[in-house]
Amino acid sequence: MLVKQLYTKCLSQGAYYIESNGEAAVIDPLREVSEYINLSNLSNSKIKYIFETHFHADFISGHLTLSKKTNAPIIYGPNANPSFECIIAKDNQEFKIGDITIKVIHTPGHTLESTCYLLIDNVNNPYCLFTGDTLFLGDVGRPDLAQKSMNISKEELAGILFDSVNNKLSNLPDHVLVYPAHGAGSACGKNMMKETVDTLGNQKKINYALNGSLSKEGFIKELTGDLELPPEYFPSNVKLNQEGYLDFSYVLKQSLNPLSFIEFKNLINDNTVILDVRNQNAFKKGFIPGSIFIGLNGTFAPWVGSIIKDISTKLLLVCDEGQEQETIMRLSRVGFDNCLGYLEGGFSTWLNNDSKYETIETIDSDSLSKIIDDVNLIDVRKLSERDNGYLSASKCIPLDDFEKELSEINIDEKNYIHCAGGYRSVIACSILKRNGYESVVDVAGGFSSIRKSNFDILVNE
Repeated sequence: MLVKQLYTKCLSQGAYYIESNGEAAVIDPLREVSEYINLSNLSNSKIKYIFETHFHADFISGHLTLSKKTNAPIIYGPNANPSFECIIAKDNQEFKIGDITIKVIHTPGHTLESTCYLLIDNVNNPYCLFTGDTLFLGDVGRPDLAQKSMNISKEELAGILFDSVNNKLSNLPDHVLVYPAHGAGSACGKNMMKETVDTLGNQKKINYALNGSLSKEGFIKELTGDLELPPEYFPSNVKLNQEGYLDFSYVLKQSLNPLSFIEFKNLINDNTVILDVRNQNAFKKGFIPGSIFIGLNGTFAPWVGSIIKDISTKLLLVCDEGQEQETIMRLSRVGFDNCLGYLEGGFSTWLNNDSKYETIETIDSDSLSKIIDDVNLIDVRKLSERDNGYLSASKCIPLDDFEKELSEINIDEKNYIHCAGGYRSVIACSILKRNGYESVVDVAGGFSSIRKSNFDILVNE
């Protein structure tokens, strides 16, 4: 028996490949499916089933493409209503894969179709539990991501989730391994652990959803309180997962389109967005006017979805040479399939044609400390991050809401921007520049560098 977790850090997402005696199954696959097919080919195994824990909101699953390539049926739990042919399993229904069994455990609450899958080994012992977005390590799935389409309140869904976790999962043996769909960094939960696998017994001790520390009413209050707004691209991803999407191979073919300087420049208009995916330090030294920076070296795809929002947006890419295909692949994971092409030769091509470019001024934390009383300082971290410390002179405008709150930022003054480490602040600076803010300064190294300098830092105990 083989259970392999395939974790994608950019999405904080875990897909799973399971194999036994010449048969295999995949749970919550990514949109590009070659890795699962390659794994099955290595052992000459046949992918027999594709299991989906629910209709994902934060990424495009590869269920349809993988089913097309392998003829394996797609399986959802009760209450699922996809637009394509699949198996809608019943609660407690079992599926054989070689010498092992996958048992369906319907656990509504995150969504009404949310389902966990219990792997039972060849001697009939529960071995591990694939929990999707029902149970995370240290947390549970948010109950507000699907409520609008279901005409049900987040409080009602939270109550349903409490019953699912406590009546369906808490009575499983402590030795069972928990394999969730997401880890820390995902917007599908609030306080997930950085670890990606744990025992159910340990979760019964430390996870508020399982340790008995909260009544049902207390659980509902805890789960629905202080929820940040979900990214605006989530509903579009749910729709694609539910109704269908283009194969990634087609998206790559139409998007991997090298553009000359003239071709690229002629495509720049109000209906296109120039997306620069280089490292933030390279971007600050020079970029095409109007560009939005979202670097591949960070949590790229979720930030594209959060900042650009509309998956139908036409994109023009600026990449380091050799990163074009990776950029298109990672965009496709969140449904952004509308790339018109990339600037052949990257930003150097723009410079070599003597075209106008812009830069972002940078200041280090030591220099900032000497002028802190006389600057407009904007902190683009989440409000929850400020619980661990912030500068009293700073104003918090989280990056998720940044473009909506531009009226709070004085366009006629110099604005200094910081985040935790220097990635998000450059995204914010690029948004300001795109909206006509001329005097923008990035605080290099963000709050991690600020902590090391001589500042009046307020820390909430």
